[in-house]
Amino acid sequence: MAAAPAPPSSANASINAAMVGDLVPTHDPVMIKQGDKFYVYGTGTDKATGRHILSRTSTDLIHWTAQGGLFAGIPDWGAKAIPGTEEYWAPDVHFFNGQYYLYYALSTFGSNRSAIGLFTSPTLDPQSSDYHWTDQGLVVMSTAQSDFNAIDPNHFIDRDGKHWLSLGSFWSGIKLFALNPKTGKLLDPNERPISLAKRLAPAGAAAPIEAPYLFSHGGWYYLLASYDYCCKGVNSTYYTVVGRSKDIRGPYLGEDGSRMLDGQGTVILKADLQEKQRFRGPGHSAYLSDGGKDYIVYHAYDKEHDGAPTLRISQISWTADGWPRAAL
Repeated sequence: MAAAPAPPSSANASINAAMVGDLVPTHDPVMIKQGDKFYVYGTGTDKATGRHILSRTSTDLIHWTAQGGLFAGIPDWGAKAIPGTEEYWAPDVHFFNGQYYLYYALSTFGSNRSAIGLFTSPTLDPQSSDYHWTDQGLVVMSTAQSDFNAIDPNHFIDRDGKHWLSLGSFWSGIKLFALNPKTGKLLDPNERPISLAKRLAPAGAAAPIEAPYLFSHGGWYYLLASYDYCCKGVNSTYYTVVGRSKDIRGPYLGEDGSRMLDGQGTVILKADLQEKQRFRGPGHSAYLSDGGKDYIVYHAYDKEHDGAPTLRISQISWTADGWPRAAL
């Protein structure tokens, strides 16, 4: 059982309380800033155009405007590799080598025949003459013979400039792959991944863990992961756990010393069962540091609106010994 943190400061709830505009549907969000504009990308398909990966923008984190979907159709290589896949899942976007790298997953529900692909673009601004996404193809794939599931990608550059990709959902948990810094793809396709976190479950039972996200603060590496079940509306039991390590490869420990490799860690986001009970299953979290402030972005299911997956953002505060706190 993951250890619970002390209650967060009520001041952290101000962003969620104030946010307006196009917040729904948001699922598996990641947030990045280009210039004076914040971009949030998430799983989903625009009903009007059929384009995949929903996007929305804001200049103040409060007022959000939908920008439609990014990509039309599944890439040919992806449709062949993952038969039956219908949309892109769990985008992750970062800027390096002078362009934006957008990782995404292709899969079908409940299967670990999955693949992570990559697009690149010089800019995120659709109004720019330089705006265009280039398909860079496959990054990594899992099959029924794999002990992991190649979805929920997250790119990270460590303090030594080495590039990494964390990923994983269920199966044997969260994995870490070394990347080629020039291409953003696997450094050695034959190298076995490093295990970062997993849930322990009885034989034949599911081990719900997914959505890794790595970030650094104060000399530590931090790993976010979502435990339990998403995608069930107000019945979702998703919550977010954090651990930290001095080594990017782990082990990641919670505030009480518990290991994420043992399915533990410290809870940073969890629905309040005793009070409002409005936003359920907060998870699939990502992190952004901007202007001296740190944020966690995630989705939760709104009980007052038929369980709609909704964009949520909390500012992170830090304890004296370097543990993050966030409010719902």
